[in-house]
Amino acid sequence: MHRIASGELHSTYTLGDLRITSLRDGYVDMPVGRLRQNGDKPFGDDLPEQVALFGGQLRLSVNAFAIDDGNGITLIDTGAANAWHPSMGRLPQALDEAGIDVEKIRTVCFTHTHLDHIHGLVLADGRDAFPRLARLLVPRQELGLFRAVARLERFHEMAQFFEAGDHLGAHVDIIGAHGHEVGHSCFRVSSGGECILIWGDTVHVPSLQFDRPDVTWEFDGDQDQARESRLRLLALAADDHCFVAGAHLDSPGIGRVVRSGGGFRFEPL
Repeated sequence: MHRIASGELHSTYTLGDLRITSLRDGYVDMPVGRLRQNGDKPFGDDLPEQVALFGGQLRLSVNAFAIDDGNGITLIDTGAANAWHPSMGRLPQALDEAGIDVEKIRTVCFTHTHLDHIHGLVLADGRDAFPRLARLLVPRQELGLFRAVARLERFHEMAQFFEAGDHLGAHVDIIGAHGHEVGHSCFRVSSGGECILIWGDTVHVPSLQFDRPDVTWEFDGDQDQARESRLRLLALAADDHCFVAGAHLDSPGIGRVVRSGGGFRFEPL
């Protein structure tokens, strides 16, 4: 996997015969207490030194990923648009910077239905972000959650479901990664003997959760299941030599996972 182009808001890589582009929607600052340890105990003054803070808060990058197979472009997650913090909503600029024509994005898939992953279907001015969208895929367990989002009502009937074990075309397989949300999913993309796990919110704070994958996040719907999924995907990435792409890994959010002591280490690509 090699980087062939980059800018402030994007980085594009080759993966076999595919092109994978990381797209930066922005960032969100969150309280340290969102991190949980030893069951459900928030971090406080005991936060490890390697975790950088911005104004006393954790800064999480918000990334989406495009897969170009030469015939069409599939987008994994869409960012938040103007639905949450003003530090997000830059996906349209990222796509433009990367030279990706939004009319060529015919398929959009969601790792899960939290607002910083789905609201980018609609631009801040109310127009459709992807005017030629033909296929919209949501985890089976979260189809109802998606259809409850009033802002996205025009897409409710278009949405179809997928589940773990499904194949989305020749290059993409679905791996269950439940816990953060009830249907949270990972997309394994393979080509030319290489693979990458586009794993959504498996890791929120990379400076801590690779070394200590037991640490969970307040917004994990089922913290025990989220921890199990994180450990399983970290082991899969390390042992099968897959690259990983994370929605909240520091932009561009792509790299390798290696085992290190009793935990893991992230090596940015």
